[in-house]
Amino acid sequence: MSGHSHWATIKRKKGAADAKKGQVFTRVAREIVMAARSGGDPGTNFRLALAVEKARAVNMPKDSIERAIKRGSGEDKDASAFEELTLEGYGPHGSAIMVECVTDNRNRTVADMRHAFSKGNGTMAEPGAVGWQFERKSYFTIPASKISFDAAFELAIEAGADDVQEDGENIEILGPVESFKTIGDALASAKVTPEEGGLRLIAKQELELDVDQTLQVLRVVESIEDLDDVQNVYHNLRMSDEVMAALESEE
Repeated sequence: MSGHSHWATIKRKKGAADAKKGQVFTRVAREIVMAARSGGDPGTNFRLALAVEKARAVNMPKDSIERAIKRGSGEDKDASAFEELTLEGYGPHGSAIMVECVTDNRNRTVADMRHAFSKGNGTMAEPGAVGWQFERKSYFTIPASKISFDAAFELAIEAGADDVQEDGENIEILGPVESFKTIGDALASAKVTPEEGGLRLIAKQELELDVDQTLQVLRVVESIEDLDDVQNVYHNLRMSDEVMAALESEE
């Protein structure tokens, strides 16, 4: 199974940890703000619709959701303070790490990131030094209970996807960036709501380390994820079954 197939499992665990730390509202609100910059109507802005759905799933109050939409769509002037920022670095054992942030203070975010990489025996990299190892893709995760694999496969491929996989619990769809809306619209027409959807970075080639080394890199990834300005962290590690078992045992 390829690396991104395990991503949803790790993401769900991370989501639970975020909720305990009280970070999840902040991250989802910022996601809504950035999505709403392309339009404040979830009916015509698919990225915003997904962000709002995610906010509802974590029980964010309706007025908080509406306030975030207003900030992003320009009705609230505070939104201009936020910017999206992608940072690059090397983790231990030559691993490649990409970090997507939403921040109101670029200098603080860069300083925090530099410290996190350094503390984890890694280094920040210049723009482009690590990024070439990744490609941006449209990504959707659907609970397998909502649609059969065959139906999801046919729907996704017709909508422009280039990879559909099932890992037992979930069906994952990958496609070119430009297919994001068409795949999303196709899912909506089939009345299937994705558990996760967005544009994410996929490693072109995975790095295979032993279990201990992989866990060491993942601890650095987790420390970066804990930073307030961080929205998403991507890496090029191959997530073997042995690594997944080790992660389960740490729960």
